[in-house]
Amino acid sequence: MTELSNKIKRLLLRPVSLFTFSCVVSIGTLLLYNIPFFQFVISNSNESPIGVAWLTVSLAVIMLAVNFMMCCLTMFCLRTVGRILLAVLSVINATAVYFILTYNVIINATTIENVFNTRYSEASAFFSWTLWLFIFVFGVIPALFCLLQPVVIGKAKKLGAYCVCSLAVILAVGLLNVSQTLFFSQHDTELGGLLQPWSYIANTYRVITFSQDKQAEEIKLPDGRITDEEKAVVVLVIGESARKANFQLYGYQRDTNPLLSQQQDLKVYQANSCATYTTAGCKAILEPKNSDDLYELLPNYAFRMGVDVSWRTSNWGEPPIHIDEYLTDSELAEKYPEADSRYDGILFAALRQRIESSRKNKVLIILHTSTSHGPQYASKYPKKFEVYKPVAKNVEEGEKNVDMLINAYDNTIRYTDFLLDSLINTLRAMSSWKSAMIFVSDHGESLGENKMFMHGLPMKLAPKEQYEIPLLVWTSENFRTYKSNLPMVLEQHYIFHSVLNLLSVQSPAYNEDFDIFQLNP
Repeated sequence: MTELSNKIKRLLLRPVSLFTFSCVVSIGTLLLYNIPFFQFVISNSNESPIGVAWLTVSLAVIMLAVNFMMCCLTMFCLRTVGRILLAVLSVINATAVYFILTYNVIINATTIENVFNTRYSEASAFFSWTLWLFIFVFGVIPALFCLLQPVVIGKAKKLGAYCVCSLAVILAVGLLNVSQTLFFSQHDTELGGLLQPWSYIANTYRVITFSQDKQAEEIKLPDGRITDEEKAVVVLVIGESARKANFQLYGYQRDTNPLLSQQQDLKVYQANSCATYTTAGCKAILEPKNSDDLYELLPNYAFRMGVDVSWRTSNWGEPPIHIDEYLTDSELAEKYPEADSRYDGILFAALRQRIESSRKNKVLIILHTSTSHGPQYASKYPKKFEVYKPVAKNVEEGEKNVDMLINAYDNTIRYTDFLLDSLINTLRAMSSWKSAMIFVSDHGESLGENKMFMHGLPMKLAPKEQYEIPLLVWTSENFRTYKSNLPMVLEQHYIFHSVLNLLSVQSPAYNEDFDIFQLNP
C-alpha cells in the first residue's frame, strides 16, 4: 500500500514543462469557469447552426491562446508569486461562476463596486455549504495544482516562441471573425461580464481608477439662502431595494400597505431609478442632475446653507456625506438603548425630540434604510410583521420556491408601511412645524422573474423590476401646493429640487422643472 501511494505521489508531483502546465491551466480555465460565457454566445447569436459552432470554436481557441500566453508569462516572470496569483485567481473564478450560475449576475464594474461596498454582515448572508463546496471543488483543488505542481520553466527563447505563436493564433482567428463585430458590440457588457478571469480583473481596475477620480473634492454648487423663518422639517426616507411592483399603493393584489393606504394626503408617484445599485441610486436621489461628476449633494449643500441636517443609516454605499451629524444604527442603539436596534425602526428612534430640539427653523432628516435588501429578506423585520408565510430564509433557498421568497420580501414592505405610517403620524402631531415626508427607493429588486434575483444589472439590461420604484410624498396641511402638470414618470432628481423648495432655500442650483411643488408666491 505504501509503495502504491509513493508511486501515485511521484506521478502527481513529476515535473512538467511550462508548455504542459500552461496548457492544463488554460484548458481548465476554459472548461471550469467559462461555460456561462459560451452558453450566452450560443443562445444569442443569430448565425446558422454552423455559424454558431464556428463562432464558439473560434472564441474557445482565442481564449485558450490568451490564457496560455498569460500563464506562461506569469510563471516565467513571477515564479512563486505567479503560482500564488494563479491559485488566487482559481478561487475567485470559482466564486464568480457560482454567483453567475446561482443569482444570474454579470461581473461588471457595478458588481465589483457592490463587492467593495459590502459589509461582512451582508456578505455572510450568502454563505452556504453549497457555496463552500463549489469553491472547494472548482477553486481550491485547481489552486492546489497551481501551487504544488513542479514546473520546468525553461529558457526565454521558448517563452518567446510560445508568445509569438499565441499572438499569431489570436490575430488569425480574430481576423477570420471580423464579421462578428456587430455581435460583440451589441453584447459587450454581457460577454465581458461572463468572461473569467478577465471580467473581474478589468472591472476591478475600472472601479479603482474611478474611485481615485472621485477622491477629488465634490463640485460646489452656487450659494443660496433661506428666505423665511417658518419652522419646517423634511424627512427623506431612502428605501433599499423597494420595488414598486409589490406595493399595494401601486395596484399590487396583496395588502402590503394596509396603513399607508388609509393615510390622507399621501401622494403616490410613478418613478424610475437612475441605476440598479445603492451607490449610484443614492447619488441620483441626492444630486441636482444626472451626471458622472460628483456635484455637491443635497445634505451637504443644505447643511452649508444653514439647514440643520441629520443622516441616520443602517445601510452603506452612499456617496460622501459631509455634515456634523452622521449616525449609524449602532451609534443610534447606544444613544437610544430602549429601542430595538435589530431592525430599521432604530432609525426612527426619538425623531420628534430630535426635530423639536433643533435650534434652527429648517431641519432635514435623511434616513437611509436597509429593510428590503437581500439575500435574507426574512431577517429584516420583526416577527410580528411576518404576515405572509412560509418564508425563504435567503435567496438561494428562494430559488427553489419563489413564492416563499416573495412572502419574505412582501413582509419587508409591510414593515416599511408601518415605519412610514408611524413617521407621518409623528409629523402630523407636530402642529408648530410645517412638515413633509418623502419616501423613495434607491432601486428595485428582481424576485425570480426570468430567473433573475436581487439587483445590480446594468441599466440597459435590467428588467423593470430593478428600476421601477415607489415615490411617496406627504405634507402637512397648507405646507405646499402640488403641481398638476408633472410627467407621467418622475426621476430621482426631483428629490433635490423639491426639498430645496420645502426648506425655502433659494438657489441658482434650483430647477423648477424638477420640483414636485409649486413655488411659494
